[in-house]
Amino acid sequence: MVLCYRTPHLVIIETIGTIVRPAINRHLVLNIRGLERYHCADTEASWEQIQTAVEKTDKWLSFAAKAARAWKEKKMLRGILRYIAMGLILAVVLVSVAYFSDINRAYERVSGKSTIIPSPYGDIEFAKGGSGPDVLIIHGSGGGYDQGELLVQAELGDQFHWITPSRFGYLRSTFHENATFDDQANAYAYLLDYLGIKKFSVVAFSHVCPSALLFAVLHPERVSSLTLISCGVASSASQDQVQANQKGDAWVTIFKYDPIYWAITKLFRKQLIELMGANDAVIVSLTPEQRKLVDEVIDYMNPVSLRTAGAAFDNKAAMPNDRIAAICSPTLIFHAKDDSLQIYNNAEFAASTIPNARLVSFNRGGHLIMSIEQSTIRTTMQKHILDHMD
Repeated sequence: MVLCYRTPHLVIIETIGTIVRPAINRHLVLNIRGLERYHCADTEASWEQIQTAVEKTDKWLSFAAKAARAWKEKKMLRGILRYIAMGLILAVVLVSVAYFSDINRAYERVSGKSTIIPSPYGDIEFAKGGSGPDVLIIHGSGGGYDQGELLVQAELGDQFHWITPSRFGYLRSTFHENATFDDQANAYAYLLDYLGIKKFSVVAFSHVCPSALLFAVLHPERVSSLTLISCGVASSASQDQVQANQKGDAWVTIFKYDPIYWAITKLFRKQLIELMGANDAVIVSLTPEQRKLVDEVIDYMNPVSLRTAGAAFDNKAAMPNDRIAAICSPTLIFHAKDDSLQIYNNAEFAASTIPNARLVSFNRGGHLIMSIEQSTIRTTMQKHILDHMD
C-alpha cells in the first residue's frame, strides 16, 4: 500500500494493478509502482502516462510470448531432428546387417567349392559334376563357375558329365591385359587336356559365345556339338546395337563395387532386369518359377568385385564376326526376337554364316529365354547333344 493521496487516476491504476498483478510479470508491477511514486510527487498524473505504462507492459508481454513460442518451436525441432537421427541410425544398422549377411553368404558360396589349376593363361578355376556324356558349360557376362552351375540345373541336368570354368577375370581365374577371346578358347582346350577329355559338347550363354565359337574354330576336332543361348556373335552399327552397347557399359559401371550392386538389386531390381534385356511385358508375365531363376541369376552375380575384370573384358573384346564360317560342328541357336541386350541380329548372322546351323527363335522373352523358355530349351538342347555324341 502506497501511503499518499490518491487521485481518481491513481484509483484506476491501483485497480488495474490489483486485477492483473498476480498474472503478469515483475516488469508490469514495477511500471505501476513507478507511476504511483510519480503521483505521490505530482498528483496530477495524465492518462497518457497510464497508457505509456500499459503499452510498455504489452510490449514486454508480447516479447516474452514470442520468445516462449520460439523456444517451444526450437525444442520441438530438436526433438524431431533427434527422432530423425535415431531413425537414420537404425536404418543404417539394419541395412548394414542385411548387406553383410548377403555378401558374406555370397563369398561363402564361391569359396572352397571349385578347383584351380595353373596354365600358360594363368590360373583356371572350374567346377564339375554329373555323369554321362561330357559337356563344357560356359557362363555369360557377370557370371563365373557358379552361374555355370545354374545353367546346368536349369537346362542340362546331372545325366551329363559337366565342366564349367570361370572365364578370364571371373572369380579366381586370372585376367591378363591384352587377353583375347582366342586366348580364352585355348584356355578351354588346356583345361580339357588336364581333365583328359578329348571331345565334348559345348553350351554357351550370352556374351560368352565369342570364346565358344572360336573354340569350335580353333579346335574343331574336339567339339561334338555347339549350343548357343542368347549369344553375341557379330559387331553391328545399328541403333539397336548402339543401345545394347550402352546397356553393356552400364553393367560394367555397376559391377565395380559390391555395395553398389547389392543396393541396386534391392532397390531397383525391375530396372536391373530391364538392363538384362527384357521389356516390361516380359517382366510382368514371369511366373513365380521363372522369376525365381531370374532372381538367382541376379543374386549369383554377388560378389561383383570378384567379377569386375571379367565383365570389363567381355564388354571390350573383339567379336569373331565372319570367322565363324569355319565352324563345322553341328550348331543349335536359341534367341528371342525382342532381346535388347544381345540383339536378334546376332542369331540371324550366326544361323546364316555357320554351315548347317539350326535357329530356334522365340517372338518374346528378351534376354531371359533361359528362364521363360526353359522347358523347350532343355528338351531340344539335350536331344541335340545326344544326337551328335560320337
